[in-house]
Amino acid sequence: MKALALTDYAKVGSEREPARRRVAIVACLLLTVWPAASQAGESAITTPPRWLAQIKTQSDFDLLARVYYRGRFYALPHLMFVIDRRAHGRVYYVNSKLYQFHKDFVNASYLSLERGRALYENSYSKADRRFLLGTVAYQTAAQKFTFEFWESDNLTTQLLNESYAALGKSFFAPLYFRPNSLSHEEVANAAATAGGALKTLSASELARDAAYQPLNIASGIGQLRIIERMTPDTVIDRNQVVIFTEAPIQLTPLSGIITTHPASPLSHVNMLAKQWAIPNAHIKNADKLFKQLEGKYVRLDVRENDYTLTPADVRAVEARQREWLKRSDLITPKADLGFDTLTDLNRQRARDAIRFGAKSANLGEIINARLPEATVPPGFAIPFHFYQDFIRRNNLEERIAGAVEEDRFVHDPKYRKQRLAEVRRWITEGRHSEEFQRTVLEKAHRDYPGKGLFARSSTNAEDLPNFSGAGLYTTVPNIRTDDQLMDAIKTVWASVWNYEAYEARESFGMNHFGVYPAVLIQEGINADSAGVAITTDPFDRTDRQAIYINAKRGLGIKVVEGRRVPEQLLYRARTKSIRVLTRSDEDTMLGFDERGGIKEIEIEEHRAVLTDEMVRRLARMALRIKRVFGERDQDIEWLYQGGKLYIVQSRTYIEGG
Repeated sequence: MKALALTDYAKVGSEREPARRRVAIVACLLLTVWPAASQAGESAITTPPRWLAQIKTQSDFDLLARVYYRGRFYALPHLMFVIDRRAHGRVYYVNSKLYQFHKDFVNASYLSLERGRALYENSYSKADRRFLLGTVAYQTAAQKFTFEFWESDNLTTQLLNESYAALGKSFFAPLYFRPNSLSHEEVANAAATAGGALKTLSASELARDAAYQPLNIASGIGQLRIIERMTPDTVIDRNQVVIFTEAPIQLTPLSGIITTHPASPLSHVNMLAKQWAIPNAHIKNADKLFKQLEGKYVRLDVRENDYTLTPADVRAVEARQREWLKRSDLITPKADLGFDTLTDLNRQRARDAIRFGAKSANLGEIINARLPEATVPPGFAIPFHFYQDFIRRNNLEERIAGAVEEDRFVHDPKYRKQRLAEVRRWITEGRHSEEFQRTVLEKAHRDYPGKGLFARSSTNAEDLPNFSGAGLYTTVPNIRTDDQLMDAIKTVWASVWNYEAYEARESFGMNHFGVYPAVLIQEGINADSAGVAITTDPFDRTDRQAIYINAKRGLGIKVVEGRRVPEQLLYRARTKSIRVLTRSDEDTMLGFDERGGIKEIEIEEHRAVLTDEMVRRLARMALRIKRVFGERDQDIEWLYQGGKLYIVQSRTYIEGG
């Protein structure tokens, strides 16, 4: 049949024919003629095809594919496919530049006139469905093509095998199945066990193989430095762009971050990078690629799908240095130093942050909201007053001021780090008043007999607008004895003078002598799993309906430290769907030591940390907590023990911070 010009299609049928019928006739002709013409390559039609029955070459794929940045980890060219089981597995590779969703193509092509709930149920829920709707993507990190289905698709082994067979006959390159949920993983495992030829490419494998992972989109200028491993003696100047071959646990302000291995996007290091508005990315082999630039001033630009690292222009370096010399008035956080009563969490509200810090006060607010299923481990706060009293009793005010006001302290970062360690030692060697010690121990014995306790920092220099202070101060876990408890309080107080905390506050322009720490003494929970949940997708500003969750087995310390990739999930409340981004690659977890403190325990790698039901419970809880704080997005630390969900922190999520 000869291809018709577009004007010919419009003339089909009588002018008196109803418009709906004319449209249907035109659509049917288009469906019949266009693919055939495009396959022949001799069509008079110049508009790109709406679909192809086969993808014979890379050019065919590129013709139909659109590029999308899933999770902002890497560029992802992809196209949708529709398999019609009623037509013996006929494949439609959809022009995904023309159609945004499968339903748009299915309706426009008159394959089905179902819409809304009916199409959803018949195409994603039923095992005896007519259509298989999925996506073929080119994984730029792994240089492989994958096919996948919506995470809420009730996929079966039979449907997966049918899809693999149909696509394999019509696609030019080998295809790997990419599971997007725990149930998809189980289906893939069943297919492999049955002896099928199906190969999978998991989210964890993709993360491990990724050559580029943008974590914070920004630009920065600084002196390039390569650090193989951070030690207690490592000092980083804020004037540096650093390539880390091992992910750091803590950082002081700097001008740019590159890691040579995939990092946890919700680690404190990455959150600090966002707060400082500096570029942050994983670039595979960066230490080798840019070795020749070490010691030179460079400009790092981290973009959505690529990056540049080039020598910096001298004028740009000079302009940046001049800008840094401009300082506004120092910021002094509010503090009520007159309040001197140990106070249980359930007697605190968010407004009490000026006495106990936001970490403690926000937990009190959650307790008083009486949310269903929300359990906050009980505890009490030692208010700011007692830190000030301790410093004065031990005659440390002038000693500390003298140390941090030295000219060498101000200008020599290595010396500054040494002096701050001395300040912390002065505090930990100080003596508690007998009255204070008696009051604390009596309360601990009365309310928490035999319990392992955590001593957690809760300062007035955390959770401020544009300054979260995440990960800057010290937590002492699983305290078992009186001496451990009283020493832990001093350790938390001393952490106000952590080098990382000092540098972060200095960069922000904060008055160090206006910073006061409260100590939250809280019952410890020996977690089966723990992690962080954010009530938005922190990597896609257009997706405000998602809840981002990461998790690891055991205590959550390793999640926020970002040493290894955690389990990462996206949950969408509207559809109740769960998307698996990565599985945890941990081979050990942290748990309580019976003698106090924590210990490392070996575990099996690459197992799912959370079940779908645990994810849904956590997501429901996160949205309830968000409502408690006036619908402001929250950064929530949580844990599970014995199937019970606990909330141990909630702070306002700072966009880009």
